[in-house]
Amino acid sequence: MIHYISKERLSLEKLKEIFDSHAKIALSQEAVDAVVKCRKYLDAKMEDPQKPVYGITTGFGSLYNVTIPADELSQLQYNLVVSHACGAGPTVRPEIVKLMLFLKAQSLSYGHSGVQLQTVQRLIDMFNEDVLPVVYQQGSLGASGDLAPLAHLSLPLIGLGEVLYKGRVRPSAEVWAEKGWEPITLQSKEGLALLNGTQFMSAHAVWAILKSGRLSKWADLIGAMSLDAYDGRIEPFLPLTHQLRPHVGQILTGERFVSVLEGSELISRPKEHVQDPYSFRCIPQVHGAVKDNILYVKSVIENEINSATDNPNIFPDEDMIISAGNFHGEPIAIPMDALAIAMSELASISERRTYQLIHGLRGLPKYLVASPGVNSGFMIPQYTAASIVSQNKGLCWPASCDSIPSSQGQEDHVSMGSNSATKLVRIVDNVETVLAIELFNAAQALEFRRPLKSSPLVEKVFADYRLTVPFIDNDTYMHPLIEKSIEFIREKNYL
Repeated sequence: MIHYISKERLSLEKLKEIFDSHAKIALSQEAVDAVVKCRKYLDAKMEDPQKPVYGITTGFGSLYNVTIPADELSQLQYNLVVSHACGAGPTVRPEIVKLMLFLKAQSLSYGHSGVQLQTVQRLIDMFNEDVLPVVYQQGSLGASGDLAPLAHLSLPLIGLGEVLYKGRVRPSAEVWAEKGWEPITLQSKEGLALLNGTQFMSAHAVWAILKSGRLSKWADLIGAMSLDAYDGRIEPFLPLTHQLRPHVGQILTGERFVSVLEGSELISRPKEHVQDPYSFRCIPQVHGAVKDNILYVKSVIENEINSATDNPNIFPDEDMIISAGNFHGEPIAIPMDALAIAMSELASISERRTYQLIHGLRGLPKYLVASPGVNSGFMIPQYTAASIVSQNKGLCWPASCDSIPSSQGQEDHVSMGSNSATKLVRIVDNVETVLAIELFNAAQALEFRRPLKSSPLVEKVFADYRLTVPFIDNDTYMHPLIEKSIEFIREKNYL
């Protein structure tokens, strides 16, 4: 399968399909023509040295008023990439780096960036051959684009930096020699086009949204198993209540639970209690709010990945070169912070359901073991979930609230969206773990309701889960079982 990059709007579903199918990518003829046309226009503009153009014939940032001689313009772009590769901290996971390569090629393909065709093609080659630059998580202010991370992404283009290739981190020059690739000599504007842009933030956001959507569905399925194991009531999920407060996510969550639990002997049996705790009764409201937020952030990020986000913007047809601010991360920084809060709540309410299951209520044994006392049972997995939920609370502080001026005050307001992006990924990973712990507990609790059965779907999930994670009679080493629960959620699909 080959996906041709063009101006056709790219959805996250399509992007997921490209990655899931391990498709190759290529420039459409439309994209080739746009890139070549823009480069020719820029080259013609360069013939008039009397009209300085920011970042093309001038320095960068606060050096915008320093004119660069024509014979030094290529060196200027090389120096820009090298000097900005100041990343620190952990490396970015390979799947997100591959997203960065795709999104950078996509953004440059619109013909408003002035790059050479071979520069875009090399990014595509790296994507197709799984030659993934080593990029670091720290260093971007999310304002003049993701300067430091994108510099590391771009270093291999000029034969520098390191790449992950076939499971090994190696100098890019070695891999280039093996493949017969020559380092690219950057022309005017190219370094700036590569480093300006929001692809570091956007790639993290894409990864987080796709995983969040999946975890949101899992939260419903696991929550339904917990509800049945807890001997909960179905009435809070019926449509009459949600018609009175018609938030889309709330309605969808109610419908989902009614569907998942259809045919359950447990949910339909008479109840002694008249209502459930909020962690069960308010699932439609909480899970629904998360769904609504995921849809909103998805719409924002889809706009972003279909945009040209470097600077200056070049308009050959209008004969204009505009230095503006499309690289500023604020439009996606705030939504990413919002998604972090939403996903954190998904973990928070999950942990509370876990706590209810081990509390020794409604006929369930304390800590979900037949002989509590000599056995601690499921006491400590809840501790682990609580610890993770607390960590999420700290990570939820919105990075987009902060701004530290840089470049001698020229860049006097920044988004810090890169920090929004990296901590969002950490939160989403944490949510997965907390949901896996709830599943671990819910399956254990469900066994104490036998011989009664849950719904066919819940019982199917339970049976598959038991092939991986056993019932716990007596205390055992639980860390591997939690890891297996996480793996189960990642690999199985009942959605």
